[in-house]
Amino acid sequence: MIRFLQPWWLLAVLPVLALTGAYVWRQLHRRTYALRFTNVELLRTLAPKGLGWRRHAAAGVFLLSLLVLATGMARPSVDRKEPLERATIMLAIDVSLSMEADDVAPNRLEAAQEAAKQFVAELPPTYNLGLVAFAKSANVLVPPGKDRPAVTQAIDGLVLAEATATGEAVFTCLEAIRSVPADGAQGIPPARIVLLSDGYRTSGRSVEEAGAAAQAANVPVSTIAFGTDSGQVDIGGQVQRVPVDRLALAELAETTQGFFYEAASVSELKQVYQDMGSSIGFRTEPREITQWYAGIALLFALCAAGMSLIWTSRLV
Repeated sequence: MIRFLQPWWLLAVLPVLALTGAYVWRQLHRRTYALRFTNVELLRTLAPKGLGWRRHAAAGVFLLSLLVLATGMARPSVDRKEPLERATIMLAIDVSLSMEADDVAPNRLEAAQEAAKQFVAELPPTYNLGLVAFAKSANVLVPPGKDRPAVTQAIDGLVLAEATATGEAVFTCLEAIRSVPADGAQGIPPARIVLLSDGYRTSGRSVEEAGAAAQAANVPVSTIAFGTDSGQVDIGGQVQRVPVDRLALAELAETTQGFFYEAASVSELKQVYQDMGSSIGFRTEPREITQWYAGIALLFALCAAGMSLIWTSRLV
């Protein structure tokens, strides 16, 4: 989509439109005057012979060149996505016992592992990627870097544990992001946390505290509520329902300017990761195309001059 960096320069189009209107008025006035001329033989000697519509073609193309040139003064541009240097993504996966529920085949954890590995494989190699697993506490399994095999291996080795420390997962990710080398830049790198969870927080600092910390650090947290409300697990011989805490995850994403997703199957989870992968770590920058407008205007002007020379033996 074309947009203009200095749209007020579009006012330069007005004189061109005025000139076009004057030309049209002049031609109409000339036609009226010609109809009033009674000496037809003399009129034929004065008017160009055989030009017809060509008499206006050169002028029309010349006016079009002026219109394009005037529009180009507003600095037209198109948006393009550019990868952010030092872009860092922290993937946080819930490994609480509720992830053993089989409402998502074969179970929540194995489905999450499969989709996460595909997400890792499709990320651009220039991104820093780290992995955090959280249950009663949150631990950095792979610090942010470009070692994709290490992340994939860590995902395969995820082990279930008791409790769910969603807030601690965010705090742990923020600490890992701050550990990324500055490489001559200032401040923490542009980063995003992708947090997958299926249950309610039962341990550690609150989700609200984590959201406030991420917001202060300007790190969006995109959350994925994974599973269905019909999920059940056998814990200590007792069957317990393990519904998804959509509200807390949605509020965390909203607070930090991230995105909230719901996934109730491995295919939906893969689609969520694919959607996020296409937007994470990029910024939209305008690419000015004024030179194209100038080139088109020059081409039109040359065409107008050529037509004028061929049909009237005059340059103007």
